[in-house]
Amino acid sequence: MKRYFLTLTILALIPVVLSSCKEGPKSEEPMHDHEFPKVTANENLNISVLLDLSDRINPQKYPSPAMEFYLRDVGYLKSIAENFEAHIMNKKMIKIDDKIQVFIDPEPSDKTLNKKLGALKISFNRNNVTKEGILMTCKKYDSISTLIYEAAINDDHYVGSDTWRFFKNKVNDYCIEDNHRNILVVLTDGYIYHKDTKIKEGNRTTYLTPQDVKRFGFNKPGWKDKFEQQDFGFIVPNKDLSNLEVLVLGINPDDKNPYEEDIIRAYWSKWLNEMNVKNFEIKQADLPSNMEKVIQGFILKE
Repeated sequence: MKRYFLTLTILALIPVVLSSCKEGPKSEEPMHDHEFPKVTANENLNISVLLDLSDRINPQKYPSPAMEFYLRDVGYLKSIAENFEAHIMNKKMIKIDDKIQVFIDPEPSDKTLNKKLGALKISFNRNNVTKEGILMTCKKYDSISTLIYEAAINDDHYVGSDTWRFFKNKVNDYCIEDNHRNILVVLTDGYIYHKDTKIKEGNRTTYLTPQDVKRFGFNKPGWKDKFEQQDFGFIVPNKDLSNLEVLVLGINPDDKNPYEEDIIRAYWSKWLNEMNVKNFEIKQADLPSNMEKVIQGFILKE
């Protein structure tokens, strides 16, 4: 396979507006349906994505006429992959050492899951990078992630998402590499629950559900004072995440409580701050077309 030297000089000869998720572009057309700014891509990216495959993705339990929530996740994943591609296309070949991967915790009962996740574990360096390989990233993230979500929905056995234990036991080993800009994107509705991870220490917990919000009395004015004064929040499992940035996408608060979104944000912000996360953003569920700018700004910022 012919190797492409991805220097900024040569990139001037190829459109940096990529189109890996479009079929058969003509040579004179842009190769991407999204325009990306030319950035100084000197950092090595290590992007991890944690999928919450709890019943939040169930189209029957939580229908969304504009776009089902699992399809929004697929759109977010596609956008993450597109920006990963754009980052590499802006780097000199000799500096390429970039990675992207997906995690699910716990794993659904899909016998082909390991193969699917293996295909989404992609790394490029100067010895293996090709233009074709880069432009396959988005296609893989679009098609394979759709299969993962559809399998989970068809299985119809939701046990929650063990997000808390992932931060406790796995994030350091799986998501942080030396000499890289480490980014973890969490696709979640903002609630945390797993049947085997229910710990409570004072007013700190490893879980948060709409029922908990109501039981804690956070469905009326004055919730914020109570939250701060009585030290509510998630138990802190990890205080050494200063080399990690976290983007939380898909927050979907219970609309019966007007304070719910602020409460979810308060829990996550306090938690990420106490784990010393270097930089984070928390965004509510929206259509992928509206979220593209947010994802691009987080991943491609200089």
